[in-house]
Amino acid sequence: MKYLLWLLKAVIFFTLFAFALNNQRDVVVHLFFGTQWQAPLVLVVLLAFSAGVIVGIIGMVPRWWKHRKAAQRAAAAQAIAGEPTPSTNAPADETTPLPPHGI
Repeated sequence: MKYLLWLLKAVIFFTLFAFALNNQRDVVVHLFFGTQWQAPLVLVVLLAFSAGVIVGIIGMVPRWWKHRKAAQRAAAAQAIAGEPTPSTNAPADETTPLPPHGI
């Protein structure tokens, strides 16, 4: 399985590498107020992808904070009530098997 994953990573890498080699021509990006930026197509695509990832992460941060605070409040309320925290690693008793996991 480990070799299959390395093969998949190698295929993805060489596909992206071939894409980069085939798209080295300069393109002109027309910005606001008549300004232009000239760069290789591969760089423009990489920057657009990176900007999309950054905007997506920034858009998700408030929701992550909200869920994290809600989880902390629930854990605090559970600790105040004196309820034991459930352990996800141990079975309920010795006779109950753990659920299957993995691929």
